[in-house]
Amino acid sequence: MFNFTFQLPTLAIFGQGQIKKISQHIPKNARILVTTGGGSVKKNGVFSQVEAALADFEWIEFSGIEPNPTYETLMNAVELVKKENIDFILAVGGGSVLDGSKFIASAALFNGAPWDILAKHAPITETIPVATVMTLPATGSEMNGYAVISRKETGDKLSFASELVRPVFAVLDPTTTYSLPERQTANGVVDAFVHTFEQYMTYPVNAKIQDRFAEGVFQTLIEEGPKALQNPADYDVRANIMWSATMALNNILSVGVPQDWASHAIGHELTALYGLDHAQTLAIVVPSLMMHQKIHKRAKIIQFAQRVWQFNGENADEAVDYAIQRTREFFEQMGVKTRFRDYSIDDSQFSVILDKLEQHQGYNLGEHKNLDRQAVKEILYAAL
Repeated sequence: MFNFTFQLPTLAIFGQGQIKKISQHIPKNARILVTTGGGSVKKNGVFSQVEAALADFEWIEFSGIEPNPTYETLMNAVELVKKENIDFILAVGGGSVLDGSKFIASAALFNGAPWDILAKHAPITETIPVATVMTLPATGSEMNGYAVISRKETGDKLSFASELVRPVFAVLDPTTTYSLPERQTANGVVDAFVHTFEQYMTYPVNAKIQDRFAEGVFQTLIEEGPKALQNPADYDVRANIMWSATMALNNILSVGVPQDWASHAIGHELTALYGLDHAQTLAIVVPSLMMHQKIHKRAKIIQFAQRVWQFNGENADEAVDYAIQRTREFFEQMGVKTRFRDYSIDDSQFSVILDKLEQHQGYNLGEHKNLDRQAVKEILYAAL
């Protein structure tokens, strides 16, 4: 196990009816910006609960943050923050609303061009505190310091990270997820699964706790994901999925172990070019990447086959193939397709993907830094 330093300061407020408690965790004299997305939180009753909880506070709303939050929209919110002297941001919605809010919180106090936060990874030294009422378990953004932002003008989709944007608190009420469309439920499960995958599917370093935690998240998503599609209002199912998504990317799984993230790097470029959902891109890339890297990831794939997919045979090659096939089948079972042809996408724009990836990430991706341009090209073609 590698050395690590770990702290998890976000307060998790979990369970039904917990939205009312947010008033206990926001400074009494705060000027609050409540950020929302497309309006679903007003249809499902979540926003009215937030309004009731904020009855004694001074707050305004900024709505319309997109599923892939755009720099252009967020900069409008930055101007509002400055105009209204906002000093606390409460994101009400899914991971995109929260990611956008993290950028708003950073850009509003940033000394320089805000795009540099993303394009140049300019250091962030000061932010407005952010908290969230999370309604879509998927990204894990509610308990981490990461965010992904798109820019319509240039077709870029870039990420940034800072401990300063890790939420102060996160309300996680599983009942707020009952009304999610089937597609969002499925995407969320796949997203959480692949977040876990990126921190697990590398090479062994004898990190037993991290491995077992990750395997528990995998197994929970595999067990509960299909149930959520069948019975969306099952509280226990929704609760387990919600906590799995949080645990998948709050750094508990990543401390002391190597990480990959090549699937995400490639996936972001696919979303930017083709407009696919984030989870859709991951479901396309992951099985192909596993097959391409099955020698380098061999030990962990075999462990994955045995512990997660209950492979009981003795043939190691069969174990590897079994794990890859079962992973693909699980994504398909959730209704998230795993090949480009399922979305009527051919190879005509693959060179654009490869160029953009080089511009944004460089190559030598993965835990072994062995995925160069040719390797990524092979992965893309294998996913057709």
